[in-house]
Amino acid sequence: MSRPPLLTLDEALPQLLAHARALGRQETVSTFEADGRVLAQDVVSALQVPPHDNSSMDGYAVRSCDVTQADTVLRVTQRIPAGATGHELGAGEAARIFTGAPIPPGADAVLMQEDCEPLDDAQVRCRVVPEVGQWIRRSGEDVTRGATVLHRGDRLGPAALGLAASIGLSHLDVAARPRVALMSTGDELVMPGDVPPQAMPPGAIYNSNRFFLRALLERMGCDVTDLGIVPDQFDATKRALHQAALQHDLILTSGGVSVGEEDHIKPAVQSLGELHLWSLAIKPGKPFAFGSVRRDRTDTDGPSAHFIGLPGNPVSSFVTFLLLVRPFILSLQGARQVQAPRWRLRVAGDGPRADRRREFLRARRNTAGELELFPNQSSGVLTSAVWADGVIDNPAGTVIRAGDVVDFIPWSEWLA
Repeated sequence: MSRPPLLTLDEALPQLLAHARALGRQETVSTFEADGRVLAQDVVSALQVPPHDNSSMDGYAVRSCDVTQADTVLRVTQRIPAGATGHELGAGEAARIFTGAPIPPGADAVLMQEDCEPLDDAQVRCRVVPEVGQWIRRSGEDVTRGATVLHRGDRLGPAALGLAASIGLSHLDVAARPRVALMSTGDELVMPGDVPPQAMPPGAIYNSNRFFLRALLERMGCDVTDLGIVPDQFDATKRALHQAALQHDLILTSGGVSVGEEDHIKPAVQSLGELHLWSLAIKPGKPFAFGSVRRDRTDTDGPSAHFIGLPGNPVSSFVTFLLLVRPFILSLQGARQVQAPRWRLRVAGDGPRADRRREFLRARRNTAGELELFPNQSSGVLTSAVWADGVIDNPAGTVIRAGDVVDFIPWSEWLA
């Protein structure tokens, strides 16, 4: 029986995302608690920001027509701190003003206090000639009334929260957190803390994937249920999948998506729903599975939970999560932008020999801003992901030479 051809990432991702319809659930949260959440409704401003013309400097508000030459002396007739309102400025008058304070009627410029010399409490010498409008922030120059300042599908960051607060919003409507069940498969897996290193039995390994996958899911705004390690038994795997499907939008596993006798994920998912197994033309991360698990075993057309199975090797699991699961989860939340941006950077040294698959090579920037590659690009070397700043997206069959400019995806873009 011939094996199916390898799917390219550019073929696989659209097929996967075609199944990732937005969940449609939303909730209202405090603006303080909305960092990283996906906005469910456009945010429209009900006011101008700033609400009035105001001073961007500590200094003196003047009428420019009164200061046509340096060293003009004006009468200081009022003092306007931030939060106060001044009265109209008359001919030959100046107002002592502070940053953020409203510009009084009649004034059309602000002189910095460094350009002025107070003569006494009632007079000031203007050492320079002002330009009309200088050091004045105009009403609405940041936000105009009725403007959409944040859009549905935006993933909110600290600056966006500040912008929402600046137009008076204490709460925001956001997409509800996707409910994700996380499970590991493999009798060889041991949890750190359960067995000390010196007592590890032959063939056993610590379950590292569970830790970084849970952290990645939580960074993506998911509500995670950690179901732990499922024994390598068909009935146990089937029970765990069915229970997970009842209360979750997505079931995520690592390991067990191959075709070995102890890999029970494939037949268990198929018995409860449908499964598509892919061999991806990427390195690391060749084996990948997605499908669905029905919530009602007897209703073939009823609601189901999404299923994604990642490879067991830690770097393969880490990279395929970022390439495929991350955009899938963002799509479930209705995010507008699901792909991480790429940088174009120069490589400091030669890369490994060309591979027939598209490679994602762990690399980091040096002090010169060029990329250095980790010497061991094996899919089992999780050290490479810690050492690196991100990955070079290297096309199939391409040899990287020193000085080449490549596509680089930094962890900071993926993991923000």
